Amino acid sequence: MIYTKNSSALFIIGVIMLAIWYLTDAGLLAGYLEHLGHGKPYGHTNELTTMPLYFGVIAAVVGLWQWFGKHSAGHWDYYSSSIAGGMFILLIAMLVRWFIAPEVAVGSMLLGKVGDTGAYIHTLLGLNYVVMGIVTGIIIVNVFKVPAWAENGVRLSRLGLKTGVILLGTLYSAAELKNLGGLSIIMIGFFVLGSVGIVLWIGARRNISNSMGGVLSAGMGVCGVSATVAAAPVVQAKSVEIAYTIGTILLWGVGCMFVFPIIGNLLGMGHVQFGAWAGTGILNSAQVAGAALAFQPDGIETLKVAEIFNITRVLILPIIVLWLAVWYVRREGENAQKVNVGAVIFAKFPVFVLGFILMFALSTTGIFAPANHYKGKYFGNTAEQGFKDKSLLTAEQKATLQAESSKVQRVDQQAALSRLIENGKVMSIDDDDVLRGLVNAKVLSKDADHLLTGAHKAVRHTAKKVKAFRSWITWLFAFGLVGLGMQITVGAMKQAGGQPAVIGGIVGLLKAVLSLIVVMMLVSETV
Repeated sequence: MIYTKNSSALFIIGVIMLAIWYLTDAGLLAGYLEHLGHGKPYGHTNELTTMPLYFGVIAAVVGLWQWFGKHSAGHWDYYSSSIAGGMFILLIAMLVRWFIAPEVAVGSMLLGKVGDTGAYIHTLLGLNYVVMGIVTGIIIVNVFKVPAWAENGVRLSRLGLKTGVILLGTLYSAAELKNLGGLSIIMIGFFVLGSVGIVLWIGARRNISNSMGGVLSAGMGVCGVSATVAAAPVVQAKSVEIAYTIGTILLWGVGCMFVFPIIGNLLGMGHVQFGAWAGTGILNSAQVAGAALAFQPDGIETLKVAEIFNITRVLILPIIVLWLAVWYVRREGENAQKVNVGAVIFAKFPVFVLGFILMFALSTTGIFAPANHYKGKYFGNTAEQGFKDKSLLTAEQKATLQAESSKVQRVDQQAALSRLIENGKVMSIDDDDVLRGLVNAKVLSKDADHLLTGAHKAVRHTAKKVKAFRSWITWLFAFGLVGLGMQITVGAMKQAGGQPAVIGGIVGLLKAVLSLIVVMMLVSETV
């Protein structure tokens, strides 16, 4: 079978990318980009003058070969057939990120802020390039259908998501796990085990088959599709049961991906809080990433916390597989065929998790940034560490903070604020954490909080390698989530009907609500 077809599609995609680059580089889009900035500098100019040029040249050259070349069956033929679909997804991600999402934001800001929320409607609804990319993918597959020449490439989207998760490991260090790891293990352990147990309990009372209950409990309790695939051979699930489980996960997860950011914004949740909630309450890795990026599209602090919780959940998968193996054998008795549980775990355990752990281990050594970095940044208040003298507080700024210091009641906050005023800069990591807490407490005026935020940014630096990783991660997830949208069909969602949907809805809602309560009670923004 020949996979690479003679088609002009890839060449046309390359021409469109090169046209975007030329129009930007020649300044012909300057007025429109100023409009998209809405009073602020347009934020994607550097990307517009580089990415479409590089990828456009590749797409045009390979596209000419695909269009006019002779193709025959083979390994290269199979892999090259994915290029057109991959470039198709990337072009959509570019258009959404650079033009469509900013245009929606401009329209939203023209309408004004919503009531007393202090936020614009596009912020409350999470209408950014992440969500709009997914929606675009859904519209394409359900209304226009994915072109035949792009089908193989669309499958690459999952590779993009998993590669992005692997690279996220470069942004963590042991210092972060010391703060987040224990909390994530406790929360995830409780909610994973609880969810699996509740699904099995409800399933037994609603008379669904043991295989259906087992595979549904893994999918709803652990990590969505990966857990479903891993648990299926252990509980001997039928193809239709796997399909129903994935449909249920898809339907529930897609809803959460859109609803969670809205609730998070309405409740004023911080990045750590929302990340912990999304990583606990949303089922699938891709949907966790989608919600986190929708909540914070211009940064990845939320995404990092969400993935820590999500990775912790995936790491519990072998325990759940063992539990289900024992449970299924006991429920089925002699009818259960022997299953090599160890082989199933080895074969089905997500490899990208191991990649994340490896990159995390390398990051902890300090190969990408100082070993004590937090959220990809490290503390430094000396010239050798990157601090600039122009960042010192002026006499006027010190006076502003001094005039409001009487409002501060906590002893540790008073001491940290005094040292800041005396030295003109934050003096230690502990002081930085305390002053961030003071800002979050909203004790001081907006002007004073602004000065404290500026002092925090002045002593927090990002290594060049980490900046590069951040950029790659952003695009890998943008690429992956657009492709994810192209795999969400109405037919797949309809498969969630019947008992699996009822049980999945009950357990999913319980997990989402209870984890939200726990996060709001126990998780602080400065962990």
